[in-house]
Amino acid sequence: MTGLGGAKPRLDSTNVWKEHGLTEEEYARIETLMQREPNYLELSLFGVMWSEHCSYKNSRAQLRKFPVTGPQVVQGPGENAGVVRLDAERKLCAAFKMESHNHPSAIEPYQGAATGVGGIIRDIFAMGARPVASLNSLRFGSLDDARAKGLFRGVVAGVGGYGNCIGIPTVGGETFFHPSYHGNPLVNAMCVGLVEEDKIFKGQATGVGNIVMLVGARTGRDGIKGASFASEELSDSDPDKRPNVQVGDPFMEKLLLEASLEVLEAGLVVGLQDLGAAGLTSSGSEMAGRAGSGLYIDLDKVPLREKAMEAWEIMLSESQERMLMIVEPSKVEEIQKVFDKWDLIAAAVGEVTGDGCFTVRKGEVVLASVPAEFLTDKAPVNIRPAAEPEYFRVLKKADCSELRGYGNWTDLLKKLLSSPNIASKRWVYEQYDSTIGTNTVVRPGSDAAVLRLPGSGKGMALATDCNSRYAYLDPWRGGAIAVAEAARNVAASGAKPLAITNCLNFGNPEKPEIYWQFVQATDGMAEACKAFSTPVTGGNVSFYNEYDGRAIYPAPTIGMVGVLENVEDRVTSDFKAEGDLVVLVGETLEELGASEAHFLLTGKDEGEVPVLDFEKEKRLHAFLVEAAETRLLASAHDCSDGGLAVAVAECAITGSDATRSAFKGDLGAALDWAGDVSPAAMLFGESQSRAVISVSPDKWQATEALLKKLSLAYTPLGKVGGAAFSLRYNGAVLVDCPLEDLAGLWSDSVSEIMR
Repeated sequence: MTGLGGAKPRLDSTNVWKEHGLTEEEYARIETLMQREPNYLELSLFGVMWSEHCSYKNSRAQLRKFPVTGPQVVQGPGENAGVVRLDAERKLCAAFKMESHNHPSAIEPYQGAATGVGGIIRDIFAMGARPVASLNSLRFGSLDDARAKGLFRGVVAGVGGYGNCIGIPTVGGETFFHPSYHGNPLVNAMCVGLVEEDKIFKGQATGVGNIVMLVGARTGRDGIKGASFASEELSDSDPDKRPNVQVGDPFMEKLLLEASLEVLEAGLVVGLQDLGAAGLTSSGSEMAGRAGSGLYIDLDKVPLREKAMEAWEIMLSESQERMLMIVEPSKVEEIQKVFDKWDLIAAAVGEVTGDGCFTVRKGEVVLASVPAEFLTDKAPVNIRPAAEPEYFRVLKKADCSELRGYGNWTDLLKKLLSSPNIASKRWVYEQYDSTIGTNTVVRPGSDAAVLRLPGSGKGMALATDCNSRYAYLDPWRGGAIAVAEAARNVAASGAKPLAITNCLNFGNPEKPEIYWQFVQATDGMAEACKAFSTPVTGGNVSFYNEYDGRAIYPAPTIGMVGVLENVEDRVTSDFKAEGDLVVLVGETLEELGASEAHFLLTGKDEGEVPVLDFEKEKRLHAFLVEAAETRLLASAHDCSDGGLAVAVAECAITGSDATRSAFKGDLGAALDWAGDVSPAAMLFGESQSRAVISVSPDKWQATEALLKKLSLAYTPLGKVGGAAFSLRYNGAVLVDCPLEDLAGLWSDSVSEIMR
């Protein structure tokens, strides 16, 4: 074997580190670690592995504040996905994770979204879990803009196209529209799989002499330097970066999934890792780094899709539908037979070593050799300067009096129900197959999706949540409320919240105001997770979400998993029967700031974000779960965006069949109650820790006793029934109109816009 050769031995340009997305200080750090000048290929490896996307160099210190352990946690952060225990008796666990594909989706929305879905699915079956559900969180510019509509259309098609073809149901998610996402949409994909606790696999390269196998698709030039691209701001010049966007093949991914699970079940694999961002470089170095071992890749043995690929292209390619396996030498032939059966590549491309180095060879010629820990654990950890932005104090002082004095509440409710942020997202989720696999028992459109656990009486509830306006106006509260609302939505379905994954979307962390947003939001998340005993099992940070120098509104998005002890106890948000009592659980305060109603009237994001009391929120979760388990509730719905009037209208519309093709119109609401806050705050304020429930009259006594036991405020509002939607407050009629009118606005608005 010969020494370093076949790659540029020296670097000619004094600024060559810029080509690899590194700083001069980082290049000096590399020289110090290596005790020599790196060659071009080695610098390429450092460039992608030290990018923000792979190294979390600007976020790692802050992420250490998250709680990551608990009796329910089987695998915390650091692996391909987190794992929590769902059914201890059957040792059944959920593996789950959320990641971003924002920049690729801005350039090529269909493929960007599709490959985001494909990548997160591979993270799940890399743990040995069979994927059973996908969710997403999407953000776009205003839909009166042609670019935003095009991105929205393309992303939704990409999510549905990939998920539907691979046969994994897309069961839930959220979609939000705001001008701050005009040029930089957010596409966050979540996947959940099921695995028995003693069959969990890890991405580690153990066993000196074991074989490194590359399985799945051939390697091409698509996606090269995608990790570095995701660590840059976008601008109008970025259509030229289309080659950075990967191209997905869901049919091949389905084959790869089945072949991988087959060899895992047969005990033929030691370690398994998805080839995602940075391709062979990240998967190989991370597997070696986790195990404290080394490994080499022989480029002559990597199956290629294109001719004359250079070494750095092969190592940085992000071609999709590929996995890296660590296999005992005696099992290689069996692995190849399985993958031959599935018509997939399975090539022995290297070997696990004991030298601790990540080495790239071409035959016997060593092209690059770097201690694996230099690429992973030795990446810089930056604590950036943080400065409170000027807008923070100014916007908090807005009194939102325009909303308080509006007066025409029926008109405002109609405006809200027809606005894209409130209106039904049926246009989105009807493009997704949400029931394939036959385990989905609560489909998209309720507070949380619910799946039946096969062979168990239990159920699993899933939700994604984030209010970006809150996160902008008050990042600490916004981060905490994102966790609270996700837990509240899961609890409203009857499930106990267990743990979260996250996708933290922010602008450029090198700007002190942006880093301040990040620190505040993650601090709020950490405190909420501690309060609700929902540890963080993993996730993703996506920085540099800016377009032409303007940052997005921060979006600390939460993916929550919960468990129902009996799946038959599940609760949905729609009213069920005429005569049921409608009750508001929780306290409404004089809070109008940061509301969807205020933004709709003024076009301004301002005012104080609603307060969050962790203890009240916890008691609300406990009530919702216990009330579901004791079959007290006919329905339950989180009271959040748009406030109480919107929440009750949604319960009535969905209960009466909002497709309107068979609109029953008999589950309206006749509500009459009194209170101390203004009509605007009562109808459209977004006070936290509230839920609208409906209860059969014969179960009200037991329900009220439970509310009192948990010291929860509650307000009987009225009854379900009739074709009208009528809200009377403090003796005055505030809203009165046919329910069918509201249903038409809520049901059809997004689809009408997207015609």
